[in-house]
Amino acid sequence: MHSISIALEGLAGQLAAAFPDAPGLHHLDVSFALNDAFDPLAWLNAQVSYPQFYWQQRNGDEEYAALGAVNRFTSLSAARQFLLHFPAYPDTRVVGVNAFDPRQGDLFLPRLLWQRCGGLATLRLQLWSDTSLNDDAQRARDFLQTLRDLTAIAPLSQQVMSETHRPDKTGWMNLITRATEAIAQGEFDKVVLARVTDLQFDGGVNPAALMAASRQVNFQCYHFLMCSDADNAFLGSSPERLWRRRGSLLRTEALAGTVASHHDDAHAARLGHWLMNDDKNQRENMLVVEDICQRLQRDSGVLDVLPPQIVRLRKVQHLRRCIWTALQQPDDAQCLLLLQPTAAVAGLPRRAAWDFIARNEPFDREGYAGSSGYLSLAQSEFCVALRSARVQKTSVRLYAGAGIVSGSDPEQEWQEIENKAAGLRTLLLKD
Repeated sequence: MHSISIALEGLAGQLAAAFPDAPGLHHLDVSFALNDAFDPLAWLNAQVSYPQFYWQQRNGDEEYAALGAVNRFTSLSAARQFLLHFPAYPDTRVVGVNAFDPRQGDLFLPRLLWQRCGGLATLRLQLWSDTSLNDDAQRARDFLQTLRDLTAIAPLSQQVMSETHRPDKTGWMNLITRATEAIAQGEFDKVVLARVTDLQFDGGVNPAALMAASRQVNFQCYHFLMCSDADNAFLGSSPERLWRRRGSLLRTEALAGTVASHHDDAHAARLGHWLMNDDKNQRENMLVVEDICQRLQRDSGVLDVLPPQIVRLRKVQHLRRCIWTALQQPDDAQCLLLLQPTAAVAGLPRRAAWDFIARNEPFDREGYAGSSGYLSLAQSEFCVALRSARVQKTSVRLYAGAGIVSGSDPEQEWQEIENKAAGLRTLLLKD
């Protein structure tokens, strides 16, 4: 018998107990064996309940698969307010995504949550009701009856029918020119501009299949998938952490500055050396570092900025500086408002750059350059939602952006977003 089946039987047994006819929150946990080939993403893909959420930390230490919602939240702030009502359950996790505008989001308290930390895994069934836990226990029993057995994810096989960019290359050149002129006039120091690529296929695209394909080749990345319902999914493989909090200890980073990668190690090393010593990219990265430090200064203690390092990915390489501190009062809602959108995805000053984006980008970013992850009273972690895509039945929208500063060259910036979009595009198109 598969380990997931054994764990579900254990939960069903616990659920047979009597529960109070009163409001409250309750967890049922069963340890999960990791001695078979269980893939939580494939298990999610086999289910017919929504929402569904998958998330894997970039170092592989943590992994989550969440199914069904006991409660849903339209902002991280609302989710945190909910968790504050249950201080006796500091490890209750809410999962989901925050939009580019951090006041908006799609997060939920999962009915069923598979979670792995290192070599330990747990399957958790969550009960919550503002009227009767006994009634919610019955809803949970009904929910368990809908679960399906795990099946392998069929690989992507659809053929692309059309591909369009917004803006197109001419529009992009004009957009970069407007941005550099605004920078020269002192409106802002940096703005991060994005492009979408809309792909239309001859059949439905399975977002879990795209996520599985990306997970196989895009290493050193967070992998995330949020299926709000059967027809709408947002996913990505992002190299960038927005923040990680353990108690009051916070880790964040400035990931800004980009050059192409290469399959040849020596060639990639030469490109990385150029990036480490390029004035434009170093300035771009330090602008982000300084902005993060200024934002965190009043809410934290000493800020430690670590030396720069090169992050080598499949298609691009980035310049990264990690920033560590301790918060005076842990508050994930406050962290989100302080850190998102960062200068690495919006610009500086943030408000002026954000206004320029709103006036000039010909599309709504929605979740792109927002964040994906989980929060609890005890800890939280979110990645920046980059290298991402929105899947709606037969269409896929790919997102990619580039930081524009004084001296930016439109042609080079176009090549940069081509390289970034290739992380997912190459999995969909067989060039």
